Amino acid sequence: MVLVLSSSQRLNTVEFLIQSAQHLHVSPIVKYSAFSFFADRFFSSLPRFIESANSLNWLLKPVTESTLQLFVLISLWISSKIHDAKPLSVASLKSLANKSIKEQHFTHRNFLEAEVLFMQVLNFEIGTANIAFSFLQELWIQIRGVAKVGELINFEACMEIMDLLYEKEETSFLYRSPHSLAASILVVSYLMTVPKQKWEFPVLAWVNFMTSCKEEEIIKMVSEILKHVLEPS
Repeated sequence: MVLVLSSSQRLNTVEFLIQSAQHLHVSPIVKYSAFSFFADRFFSSLPRFIESANSLNWLLKPVTESTLQLFVLISLWISSKIHDAKPLSVASLKSLANKSIKEQHFTHRNFLEAEVLFMQVLNFEIGTANIAFSFLQELWIQIRGVAKVGELINFEACMEIMDLLYEKEETSFLYRSPHSLAASILVVSYLMTVPKQKWEFPVLAWVNFMTSCKEEEIIKMVSEILKHVLEPS
């Protein structure tokens, strides 16, 4: 039987990742690398992994909301190991799990098991060089260096847009094109946070030049993002 993960399960785990990142006070690069690991790759790869496995770890028999939440914490842990000089400890993750995951209790050993399992589902490929957040941050730094108006672009707004796009399953596909997405989020944040009377900087042409993305692709993506950002809650 093929495992089917629902849209509500995806939304619940994405929201749990956002809340956990906030609770653990992780840096943005740790948070968005974890998003890349979990939401972009693990969640979609898990059904195929289970279908092809000869024998399954008990954590996947069956896949519950609690185990998915455990894997969210694992994604943050792995990301922290990559980016932090002092990574998150198992104790801090276990403490959060004890408070947040009510249906099941996970031990220290369970975390270690889950980490290996998570890596297996990702085929041990945990590179973080090609994620939208890194490209977005670099663009934001560069535009602040070349244009005074760049200082008015709110980076917090950029990150809130990233969270929103992860929360909406119909826009999560945008993360498959990280360069274009980074450019488009910067344009959207420019339009939303820079006063209209100061729109003299040719931001669309600039991101097009900096990323070598097609202008029509960025315009299409900006329109898609604005549609979701501005729609009523």
